[in-house]
Amino acid sequence: MIATALVALVAVIHLAIMAMEMVLWETRPVRALFGISPDFAANTRAMAANQGLYNGFLAAGLLLALWRGLPGPGAELANFILACVIVAGLYGAATASRRILFVQAVPALLALLAVLTGI
Repeated sequence: MIATALVALVAVIHLAIMAMEMVLWETRPVRALFGISPDFAANTRAMAANQGLYNGFLAAGLLLALWRGLPGPGAELANFILACVIVAGLYGAATASRRILFVQAVPALLALLAVLTGI
């Protein structure tokens, strides 16, 4: 039950990131959240949408794992996708913003530990 809730949380986080990067990138609240100017947002719209698409794929993989069932047949897929999220979060924290560590990597690590232990 805990694993299911944590995997769902990570999926929701990535759906939110997808929406921000693909749809809301140039809005004032998203620009403030990412600390970017209107010009930067306009110039990086396509890049942000591409990143958003990848976040959507991560969310889709986690939702598929949940649909398959945790614990059970979805665990292997959840483990893989969560490991990908952790690596992406670590890389993002090292190269873009330390905040990514806490928004992406830590929740994914907690979810992965929950899936691996079957709680």
